[in-house]
Amino acid sequence: MKILVIHAGGTISMVRTPEGFAPRKGVLEEELARLAATGEISAEVDVHALDPLIDSAYSVPDDWNRMTAVIDAHYSDYDAFVVTHGTDTLAYSAAALCFALEGLNKPVILTGSMLPLSEEGNDGSRNLKDALDMACSMLRGVWVQFAGRLLPGPRVWKTHSRSLEAFSAAPSERPPFRPGDRLIRHTYGAPSISILPFAPGASLDVFTYAMEVCDGVVIRCYGSGTAPNTDRLISALTKAQERNIPVVAVSQCAEGGIAFGRYASDQLLLQRGVVDGRDMTVEAAYVKLALALSMASPDSRGTILQTGLCGEFMY
Repeated sequence: MKILVIHAGGTISMVRTPEGFAPRKGVLEEELARLAATGEISAEVDVHALDPLIDSAYSVPDDWNRMTAVIDAHYSDYDAFVVTHGTDTLAYSAAALCFALEGLNKPVILTGSMLPLSEEGNDGSRNLKDALDMACSMLRGVWVQFAGRLLPGPRVWKTHSRSLEAFSAAPSERPPFRPGDRLIRHTYGAPSISILPFAPGASLDVFTYAMEVCDGVVIRCYGSGTAPNTDRLISALTKAQERNIPVVAVSQCAEGGIAFGRYASDQLLLQRGVVDGRDMTVEAAYVKLALALSMASPDSRGTILQTGLCGEFMY
């Protein structure tokens, strides 16, 4: 069994400095060597560290391309892949890898830690070992292994900023991979996308501006898909229609998703071509919109956004 660990960065390989935690080369490699020496892992493990490492808070779509490029280049050389990543944007990267790797037939397991491997009582050692164990299971698809739980990549979100049990995921009836006969790697461009939430009485000027300048927008609706029925919002959505830019709606609720048509107040979204994001996480919706804008013609973007690709919807 051969596993390639793609070290993308994050807290797991940091050490304490006078300025706070900072990355240090060799931390991850030292832990992998210890796990091998104590017999806690039996697979043959190699490490590919991205250069430069990704600061999770600074990540951009091209970093997703960097990770998928390594998997694509070494796909025939390894049985599985483990990606170590910072937790702040790990959910975005998990969704991004799942959407980008069409025809994936091997495990890709993302993990990280809330405390660095260099700290006593850290969670990094357990998460790393668990991720390697799950890679050996040969469970196809993109997964997140964290705090003893295996979670489907496109359904994950970070739920806590300090707890070691930092992630959760919505259930899905579909496994986290894009079916295909062979691996096809899709790449992300750099589209201009905004994520905009509603709030009672909040200014909608930013909605108008976003619909005028962005390539696509994710809106976070109330509950099952309701929105304030105001002239300002109607004008903004009409501008998006005129520019033929995709607008995807998801719920502000962590679970349940939206269900257009249930309330009269969501008709204004339907009438102006807003895409029903169903129960996608906001992370998956953002990534899927980035993919659609990067690879699809304007006329086919709606079809891609509404089609389940890799288990991002529950059904």
